[in-house]
Amino acid sequence: MTGGGRPAVPTPGAPPRPSGRRLLLGVVWDVVVPIALYYGLRAAGVGVFVALLAGALLPALTTGVQWLRTRSVEGMAGFVAGIMVLGIAAALVGGSPRFLLAKDGWLTGVAGLWFLLSIRARRPLLFHGGRPLLEGRFRSDGTSWDVLWDREPAFRRIWRVSTAIWGVAMLLDAAVRVVMAYTLPVDVVPGLGALLWPVTLLLLQLVNGVYYEVAGLWRLTSGTTARPAED
Repeated sequence: MTGGGRPAVPTPGAPPRPSGRRLLLGVVWDVVVPIALYYGLRAAGVGVFVALLAGALLPALTTGVQWLRTRSVEGMAGFVAGIMVLGIAAALVGGSPRFLLAKDGWLTGVAGLWFLLSIRARRPLLFHGGRPLLEGRFRSDGTSWDVLWDREPAFRRIWRVSTAIWGVAMLLDAAVRVVMAYTLPVDVVPGLGALLWPVTLLLLQLVNGVYYEVAGLWRLTSGTTARPAED
């Protein structure tokens, strides 16, 4: 609802809002299924390299199916698929299971650098990622984030700082994954890598949640803070 009691009108051109079910299915397919496939193939006597390769191909397969259906690929999905295909190709040339194990670490590291580089872009990466999930849903008076971005220097600063937090956290996560891939027993790494995702994401949510509260994000989106003129 807007401040005058009218329902918020969706912003033209705003990104579609993913449903909770769709997000959950995406996590299951991209994280849980590859791990289950790896350990299932290993239990059936399949070699480490082939089992890892089978799991690594699943996210790329998802992107391929999306392209066949819509003849288009979302930016993040295309980026992830491209990095994974390059990693698989490099692993095939070298034939190294350790490289495939470290693939998630390299991918996460590149994504972390992408987050950091986007800080100086017109709008940082986390703004685009958080908008479909939060705009008009949580502590909102219905004001478009485009309006808030134009009017509120604090709103812009919040999203740039939180994008930096994500970038640094992803680089640390990547470093841990690469170290695990090259030092721990091969069959232990996929399971530990899967467990590291929820730990990293939970810590990020906690840190960002505290930062958003302290920095006043929800006061801005709910319209309870006086808004100065554009800078």
